Amino acid sequence: MNTFQFMDWAFLGLYFLVVLGIAWWVVLQKQKTSADYFLASRHIGWYIIGGSIFAANIGSEHVVGLAGTAAKTGVAMSHYELHAWCVLLLGWVFVPFYMRSKVFTMPEFLEKRYSPAARWVLSVISLLAYVLTKVSVTVYAGAIVLQAVVGIDFWTAALLVVLVTGLYTVLGGLKAVVYTDAIHTVVLLLGSMALLFIGLFKIGGWSGLINTVGKDHLNLWLPLSHPDFPWLGMLLTPPIVGLWYWCTDQCIVQRTLAAKDEKEARRGTIFAAFLKLTPFFIFILPGVIAYGLVKTGKLELQVADMAFPTMVKALLPIGIRGLVVGGMLAALMSSLAAVFNSCSTLFTMDIYKKLRPKTDERQLIHVGRIATTVVVALGIAWIPLMKNFSTELYHYLQTIQGYLAPPIASVFLLGLFWPRINAKGALTALITGFVFGMSKMTADLLFKDSTIGWLSGISNMNFLYFAPILFLYCVAIMIIVSMFTAAPKKAQLNGLTYSTTVAEDKAASRATWNKTDVILSIIVVAVIAVVLIYFSPLGVAK
Repeated sequence: MNTFQFMDWAFLGLYFLVVLGIAWWVVLQKQKTSADYFLASRHIGWYIIGGSIFAANIGSEHVVGLAGTAAKTGVAMSHYELHAWCVLLLGWVFVPFYMRSKVFTMPEFLEKRYSPAARWVLSVISLLAYVLTKVSVTVYAGAIVLQAVVGIDFWTAALLVVLVTGLYTVLGGLKAVVYTDAIHTVVLLLGSMALLFIGLFKIGGWSGLINTVGKDHLNLWLPLSHPDFPWLGMLLTPPIVGLWYWCTDQCIVQRTLAAKDEKEARRGTIFAAFLKLTPFFIFILPGVIAYGLVKTGKLELQVADMAFPTMVKALLPIGIRGLVVGGMLAALMSSLAAVFNSCSTLFTMDIYKKLRPKTDERQLIHVGRIATTVVVALGIAWIPLMKNFSTELYHYLQTIQGYLAPPIASVFLLGLFWPRINAKGALTALITGFVFGMSKMTADLLFKDSTIGWLSGISNMNFLYFAPILFLYCVAIMIIVSMFTAAPKKAQLNGLTYSTTVAEDKAASRATWNKTDVILSIIVVAVIAVVLIYFSPLGVAK
């Protein structure tokens, strides 16, 4: 009963045929320019943008990692998943500047705001971040899913998911990615909700879950003495990581750059914000349910990260199991495809084209495909080192992102709101902040058991406290260096900060939203507030 049956394989086979069919349809449309390939001709509607943003975010690292962390430590890590407000921030605050600047990439925007050097630095940091987080984590999680549920050897599974995803991404570009993402989103939501409801039924409903797991497992606000997720760290660090990830990361922002106009881009982010409310319910709660089923002897779980695939294998009937595995693979392929396309865009437009500006459009697309292959290979090579940081996948992911996010988030945020910040200040923050972050990562890798007190202290410092300290340092050094060096020229700042945007552009931006957009955005924030209160000592955890 727990092994894959014919109907399970039938669902999977049909799913892959549909995905590859869409990719082939895109290939036949003959994408002639870099805008066609990297930004889907800038002609995507809000519903596709929203689904694609969500699918790009929700990878198998969420399916595997979120449920695994919830099974081991409860819902505390959910602060990172209640970031729908950051998606709104992208649409309402950042998108107007990105759309007006007509950029392909986030490093290109930094070049316009600061200098070519800022573009180079962010390009290198972003590509390294993809190796350390997105590629390595997503491939690892996808291989875990296939190994646990289907029974394929880990490295064979890893190679398989890379090849299948790479095939339609490399051939079809962003248009193939965003259209298949729309399908991935539907399959992922339906499959995960099926597991949630069946799991709740097995444990005796919502009241049965509360009585079984206890209040600590349902508390978003753990005490300051908690070794992993103290409430103060969870209050400070997730917004910094969220600002970087949702508002400045190429992988996410590229979807809005492909919009028809600012209105479609913003509405796409509002739709994505609603979708972003679901991971708490379809990934984290199933992890809590798995913990409860283990406590009652209804489920055997060897490793926390196996919680979600183990539930799929043990609880779901034939056919439905294949659908859910399809959803898990959808999560894998959508996020990995987003990374593939973003890597190729970053390297091609921000590095290769800068070195060889006269390169024709066909050659740029070819270079993008080669760049993707190299980044993926490096990401796979990093996989064996990941467990040196954390035995939980999602904890590892947020740890590394906590070291990478603060410099980038500070440079973009202050760059939009304070015209006095100049290129020298931004570069100093980017470079020194990156060095400090990588130094902390190196200390984690090499010196956790060091007998040298200060080395051991640095390596064992909770990343939830390190990230806000690094963010404050970057803000401070950026302000100090900027104030003691020449101010940027006004001509360079036109339209790139709030105070230098002309009245006509502000009016045009205001015309792209209405009361409905505002009300829907308020609803998203209200739902987040309700969850934060209910899963606290004031609510179910009292």
